[in-house]
Amino acid sequence: MSEEAVRVRAATLDDLEALNALIHRAYRGEAAKAGWTHEADFLEGQRTDRGELTAILTDPRRVMLAAEREGALIGCVQLIDEGEGTAYLGMLSVEPTLQAAGLGRRLMAAAEAEVAKRWGARRMRMTVIRQREALIAWYERRGYSLTGVTAPFPLDDEHFGIPLRRDLAFVELAKAL
Repeated sequence: MSEEAVRVRAATLDDLEALNALIHRAYRGEAAKAGWTHEADFLEGQRTDRGELTAILTDPRRVMLAAEREGALIGCVQLIDEGEGTAYLGMLSVEPTLQAAGLGRRLMAAAEAEVAKRWGARRMRMTVIRQREALIAWYERRGYSLTGVTAPFPLDDEHFGIPLRRDLAFVELAKAL
């Protein structure tokens, strides 16, 4: 995917519907299985909703970067200012049919530069479902390390999806910027 063809920018409320659809395609359902980073083998149901995305897009401590090509949204990543030099990365999403073409790496680099510039962050952290071993390995190749911090997955809160197995949990990864 050529660098010139993709533009990364801060998403706006005008992107709400396209973001919601992209994130769902990237994480859940049969469409997600066209890519390698999906959660469709672990979770069904929603990954996010319009209310959560509206909150992200209107909160000054959060930003959603959007990657577009020829006017179409093809990727995004949420960033949160946690204060004290730390930012949180979440909802990294790439159109499933475009995964493994370098867009995820480009979004990660843009995210790291954005949090350093916008909030003066010196550290980025994220949580990943521990069973997503290939994705964790991908983040480790980008310089992130497991911190040893774990957290339970909200198994009984359908807002986060419907688990297909009961042993889901989060692991934390972090990187100095």
